[in-house]
Amino acid sequence: MPDPSRWFKTLAPSGQETARAPHVVCFPHSGGAASVYRPLGVELAGDVQAVGVQYPGRQDRHDEPVVTDLHELADNIAEAFRQTAAGVPGVFFGHSMGAILAYEVAQRLGAEGPFALIASGRPAPSRVRLTTSYLLDDTALAEQVAWLGGTATALLDHPEMRSLLLPLIRGDYQASETYRPRGDGPLTCPLLALGGDADPVASLEDIQAWSDHTTGPFRLETLSGGHFYLQDHWPAVADLIRSAALVPEA
Repeated sequence: MPDPSRWFKTLAPSGQETARAPHVVCFPHSGGAASVYRPLGVELAGDVQAVGVQYPGRQDRHDEPVVTDLHELADNIAEAFRQTAAGVPGVFFGHSMGAILAYEVAQRLGAEGPFALIASGRPAPSRVRLTTSYLLDDTALAEQVAWLGGTATALLDHPEMRSLLLPLIRGDYQASETYRPRGDGPLTCPLLALGGDADPVASLEDIQAWSDHTTGPFRLETLSGGHFYLQDHWPAVADLIRSAALVPEA
């Protein structure tokens, strides 16, 4: 049975945790750890409690194997979420691979799930493409990661960090690229889709297609930038999350 303390990490600055505040559960991109969302935790502190999902194989879970099946990962996260956050109002936010994971976990939780989903930088599940970057050799895979940008790019210039990061990135790419939706019906919660206006792997048409995956209200927002546009827009992204999380209770 999953240990919730290994899966969920508080992102608020020390001393600024707000246990009774609405939660946003943040799902990282391929190769990312919960800590990539610390800037978001800072921006939201005092209003919304930001929690990062820590996938196996990184940081304090470095001794665990990377999960290369996205559905298995979603199953484990859903079970851990049930144990720790039942009844806590929350929003799911995911970027890139994290957007698909957030969606799949929401599917598994059903009525116990989030009251809103924010999917960022990822084509909708209905627009899955067959890609096999995870089969590239180390040099080509590192070039692919550098092309997309993000926090891992500079680290890959260091041989020691490269040897640690590439297996992790490869495993996450395998989970992401071999993912196929199960054919569940649409969600019922509000869904906000976010995208960078110059993202080379998720066009605005791809992002708009998330509208097919909920019967609730849908909205598309774009911000300037490429695949990792988030890094230049943490305050704006925090405002969008805040507006979703601080809705009046019915």
